[in-house]
Amino acid sequence: MPKYSEITKKVLLAFAIGGVLAVAFVAPPTLKLFGELFLKDKEAKNNREQRRRFSRALYQLKKSRLIITKQKQDGTFVTELTEKGKRKIREFQLENLAILHPKQWDGIWRIIIFDIPKKHRGRNALREKLKTFGFYQLQESVWVFPYPCFSEIEFLVELFNLYPYVNYLEATSIKNDAKLKRHFALL
Repeated sequence: MPKYSEITKKVLLAFAIGGVLAVAFVAPPTLKLFGELFLKDKEAKNNREQRRRFSRALYQLKKSRLIITKQKQDGTFVTELTEKGKRKIREFQLENLAILHPKQWDGIWRIIIFDIPKKHRGRNALREKLKTFGFYQLQESVWVFPYPCFSEIEFLVELFNLYPYVNYLEATSIKNDAKLKRHFALL
């Protein structure tokens, strides 16, 4: 798997958000603006350097078949994300996925319960991500966390195609939760 530069990741993510690249191909001022948004270092202040780095990022995205440029019947060009590009964006989002820890706990436990078939590829991926987030394993397929994380769990469930197998619960109490409170430094 090729290693992508930070600018290449940013270009791909920006493209996914708003189709910025499709405009950039036909409007050089947009290319300049796009470069200024993402290339803040001193070396990139030079417009020529911005264009070079941006062009290199586009080339890498095309070469990796993450984007494709097509000519429409009216002669204009449209750039689209490929399915591979959409998967790569989800991978980038997964790499950067994090759960914020508020200063004060709201007293609600978030509980993830799942029964995922052993052969399903998402089973281990979900477990590993829950460990990375700092969830506490209460039982084999029961994980607890004290902070809001619904959208992050939904992202994982969607990414790994786990909807039929995963439940998200919120509870104000868990029997003998002193161990949990110590684990999460909530006492």
